[in-house]
Amino acid sequence: QVQLVESGGGLVQPGGSLQLSCAASGNIFKINVMAWYRQAPGKERELVARIPSGGSTNYADSVKGRFTISRDNAKNTVYLQMNSLKPEDTAVYYCNAVVLTGTTSIGLRYLEVWGQGTLVTVSS
Repeated sequence: QVQLVESGGGLVQPGGSLQLSCAASGNIFKINVMAWYRQAPGKERELVARIPSGGSTNYADSVKGRFTISRDNAKNTVYLQMNSLKPEDTAVYYCNAVVLTGTTSIGLRYLEVWGQGTLVTVSS
């Protein structure tokens, strides 16, 4: 079993910054992709940013130049640095990971895991 625990959400004024963190724990052999999604009230969940274990990052057009995703593989943790926040960034932010779980003796399989979500509110 694998769990993702997010932290760092809260209330911030427009133009401010927040950093979200998401730590993975459990039976982890390797983490492939880690990502952040968000869901605003009345809207569908959307991809914000993703970072593979190796390779380039991807961002939604709406956050390019303002948000930065990074990961610490030693800590199984992904971060989302959010700068120049706008009211339209208000949403519940979810961490997502594709994890290789199991053991080499029993067998390995990929598992997609979601965090519980953390609320980010951008308002004056």
